[in-house]
Amino acid sequence: MQIGVVGKPSSGKSTFFAAATMIDVGIANYPFTTIEPNKGTGFVRVECIDKEFNVQCNPRHGYCKNGIRHVPVELVDVAGLVPGAHLGKGKGNAFLDDLRQAAVLVHVVDASGSTNEKGEPVAAGSHDPCKDIEFLETEIDLWFLGIIEKNWGKLAKMPLGGTAATVAALAQALSGIGGGEATVEKTLQKTGLIEKKLGEWTGEEKMEFATKLRETSKPIVIAANKMDIAGSKENLEKMREKFPKKTIIPCSGFAELALKKAAKEGFIDYQPGNPKFEKLKELNEKQEKMLSLVEEKVLSEFGSTGVQEVLDKTVFDALGYIAIFPAGAKKLADSEGNVLPDCLLMPGDSTAQDFAFKLHTDMGKGFIRAIDVKKKTMVGKGHLLKHRDAVEIVFKKP
Repeated sequence: MQIGVVGKPSSGKSTFFAAATMIDVGIANYPFTTIEPNKGTGFVRVECIDKEFNVQCNPRHGYCKNGIRHVPVELVDVAGLVPGAHLGKGKGNAFLDDLRQAAVLVHVVDASGSTNEKGEPVAAGSHDPCKDIEFLETEIDLWFLGIIEKNWGKLAKMPLGGTAATVAALAQALSGIGGGEATVEKTLQKTGLIEKKLGEWTGEEKMEFATKLRETSKPIVIAANKMDIAGSKENLEKMREKFPKKTIIPCSGFAELALKKAAKEGFIDYQPGNPKFEKLKELNEKQEKMLSLVEEKVLSEFGSTGVQEVLDKTVFDALGYIAIFPAGAKKLADSEGNVLPDCLLMPGDSTAQDFAFKLHTDMGKGFIRAIDVKKKTMVGKGHLLKHRDAVEIVFKKP
């Protein structure tokens, strides 16, 4: 599962990415600092189940601290998008193509209003960040429409026999942007186009389908960035008032990056997402000033830097994923002695057999039964899993 980090140039997108992944990337206050996409690993938080079994876990991927499991997710930071990106402006087509594999998007918005639509510096508060939300979603919708139009001549002429054939044809044409059959069928249902022949769609209906497909296949979470700058709080309220149904989270990539760097060098103890940090060493005047600013302008005001909350809500709320722990009913450790070594992220409607396939194709094909390790009960292949379940798969080896 991949999270795409998007936004206009100079919105603080690369700073957000660096804060989430601790990967050094080009950060500067001018457009197109990022050209090639940056890829890195961030983490989402899951309450670990080890204490329920009175053991200490040993994660193979990510880490666990104070009972919180930090599960890795992949982030891709693409170059800033400008109005007209779907037409190739600012190399927009290439940058949009970098998002094909993303399951969900984090739109980093300059909440301070200190950069215009092209990412150029302007007086703080002089640009309306609501316009950035509108333009970026429009650009991605038009990108989807362009892909639909590119395949339309062939699709519209196909002698489709019923809705199943319509779904299959559209899914094949749109597979490169996450248009699987289930997603396409859901979108057709939402738009009321499920019974209509493709050759009879109007231009407005194609645009509506493109928009709904994007909303279904690539939901967007808004990271209202630069909350450490004056005027951002007022703009946050303006965005929430104009877009009440969107997930808009206040954050400061600058603050999170400063805290993580200080923690990495041993000056403070800080856990991502926490409202406080603890000083471990004497700080010089510059460091003291920086961390005091973060504490006053961000942590005290918003309860955290927001970066961790963005990642958590993107995966667990926008995507609706759940975390499942592979475990044995009699033994919680793997062959190397690692206790509860893995925690896997799965779609919210996953079954026991889906989980078996996630672990290994042979386990899915040879599925016999699963065991709910917490309840010590057997469940069948269609059993729906719940967040933080511990599951053992019993299967027939090929």
